[in-house]
Amino acid sequence: MNKFFKLKENGTNVKTELMAGLTTFLTMAYILFVNPAMLSITGMDKGAVFVATILASAIGTLVMGLVANVPFAQAPGMGLNALFTFTVVLGLGFTWNQALAMVFICGIINIIITTTKIRKMIIQAIPLSLQYAISGGIGLFIAYLGIKQAHFINFTGEAANKILDTGDSAVFADIVPAITNFKDPVAILALIGLVITVVLMLLNVKGAILIGILATTVIGTFNGVTHVADFSTMDFSVPSLAPTFFKLDIKGLFSDPSRILLVFTTIFAFSLSDTFDTIGTFLGTGRKAGIFDENDEKLFSEGNGSKSKLERALFADAIATSTGALLGTSNTTTYVESAAGIGQGGRTGLTSVTVAGLFLISLFFSPVMGMVPAAATAPALIVVGVLMAESLKNIEWGDFDIAVPAFFVIAFMPFTYSITNGIAAGFLAYCLVKIIKKQAKDVHPIMYTVSLLFLLNFVIQALG
Repeated sequence: MNKFFKLKENGTNVKTELMAGLTTFLTMAYILFVNPAMLSITGMDKGAVFVATILASAIGTLVMGLVANVPFAQAPGMGLNALFTFTVVLGLGFTWNQALAMVFICGIINIIITTTKIRKMIIQAIPLSLQYAISGGIGLFIAYLGIKQAHFINFTGEAANKILDTGDSAVFADIVPAITNFKDPVAILALIGLVITVVLMLLNVKGAILIGILATTVIGTFNGVTHVADFSTMDFSVPSLAPTFFKLDIKGLFSDPSRILLVFTTIFAFSLSDTFDTIGTFLGTGRKAGIFDENDEKLFSEGNGSKSKLERALFADAIATSTGALLGTSNTTTYVESAAGIGQGGRTGLTSVTVAGLFLISLFFSPVMGMVPAAATAPALIVVGVLMAESLKNIEWGDFDIAVPAFFVIAFMPFTYSITNGIAAGFLAYCLVKIIKKQAKDVHPIMYTVSLLFLLNFVIQALG
């Protein structure tokens, strides 16, 4: 095992990798329950989607660990499943079978742009300042996810609806997010968990993040947030995958000539979001932790795919989406929550293999997995956000030309709840700054191309 995963070479050991894998799994296990609930709105069988979610996550993560030997986990992406459900099926009127066909085609496109080195060229074209910004922005985005899960902030939905209906700006102040009054038991438990995790981190306790999650889960049993399952009535049977397995409708997708353009623009939106969520996650977390070090980046730039972990990781991610579509779920992508396990010390594919194994086990023990509340994993996300903020020190904030695009990346990720939107805002700002400063020639052509694609995507969304 040490030889296969190169544990000593990467400064880690079996225990650390296993704990890192468990940490990553616990922070992303919510997808097992959220994804089936969301996709079932389209008419898909909830039990089949549950199984498809697990199998797609396990297969994608296993390939990531065994082929690329990196500690990243994969699962159907949040945001991408919302696009699948609310935009493609409910909004545009496609059937869920046709939507799965779109996801499958998106995966094929990702495989093509990976094997043809297009993804590599995109990464190499991104200025270093924006790469640091992506890392810091993802850190802030992860922390924001944790803060929301912890119920540390509240929003007023009724006031927001009133503004949309009447245009009454007088109630605008009511929708500004505000800190909770901490009467909420979820917020109280998350605060306790955050204190525990931070104290353990300050004391340099090994496994601090994982211990924090488990300790918070136990404490939650005393205030009613952690719901202990009744083992005597647990149903350990596995639902059938048949209702969604290979149920793609590619023929029906292209049967209506009047909707062909809509089909291609929707696939384009899927592919663009999937690609840059992945690139952002790899650059933001892998580079920060040294998983993709200078030597690996040199191999990557030389096109030595068999030796570059980054190139193999991109390929592993590319095949996961199509695999997930065949099983019956929306886009499978690399999870930003992998940063939790990396923060725990995960450095090799053994972390990913551990996550994959836990996904498979959850097929039979989903009631037990569901016992870990969001309040227990939220502190882990906040702490990981703190760790990832370190890269922000490498940005030359005193240079306004650099500061503007970097800030746009960092701000728009959490504010729009999307890694892709943050990257898009930063890319567009970078190109605009260079053009205004009469330094247009200094911008890589790929940056212009990608920025135009982002702009086109925004226009399509506006017209749609």
